[in-house]
Amino acid sequence: MHALPILYSFRRCPYAMRGRMALIVSCVAYEHREILLRDKPAAMLAASPKGTVPVLVLANGQVIDESIDIMRWALDQNDPEGWMTAAEPSLVADYDGIFKYHLDRYKYAARHGEDPLVHRAVGLAMLCRLDAQLADREYLGGSARGFGDIAIFPFVRQFAGVDPAWFEAQAPQKLQGWLERLISSDLFERAMVRRTLWTADKT
Repeated sequence: MHALPILYSFRRCPYAMRGRMALIVSCVAYEHREILLRDKPAAMLAASPKGTVPVLVLANGQVIDESIDIMRWALDQNDPEGWMTAAEPSLVADYDGIFKYHLDRYKYAARHGEDPLVHRAVGLAMLCRLDAQLADREYLGGSARGFGDIAIFPFVRQFAGVDPAWFEAQAPQKLQGWLERLISSDLFERAMVRRTLWTADKT
């Protein structure tokens, strides 16, 4: 039995980003296995046949293959910044569901065969809701980052990256400041370290 939890991850995946950030902030030791989504290792597929990242395999063999559940598990082990005191599950669910739906159709318009500007407009309206929540605070829950910030911001970052010039000109200013604080944080920098691809012969 492996001594440490094993995380299968892909650097650019927003779901994997938030899972990694929660694991890092919790200070839980784990083995990081960086993979390519176009070449998924058999060990990962055996643990989680759905084939998406992140996948966390615990030392007892339990598999956690939803990023929000990985975040919760990590913070259940140790939550030094108190992220779970204001987890805002309904807010996170909105951005995991409605916002992500429109983000995909904005970013991958050709794949979906839809007008990307329609979906961009809905996404922007949802970002304005976040901006209103940030009116008198630095983060969604107050003066310090929390669960909701980390769960949502990788998708806002992805939205901003589709057309950076448009985003800079049109997105609300408080929202842009919030995004920049999270992107420039040491935690995000640590979560985005480039790693050598894992192969089965490395174990």
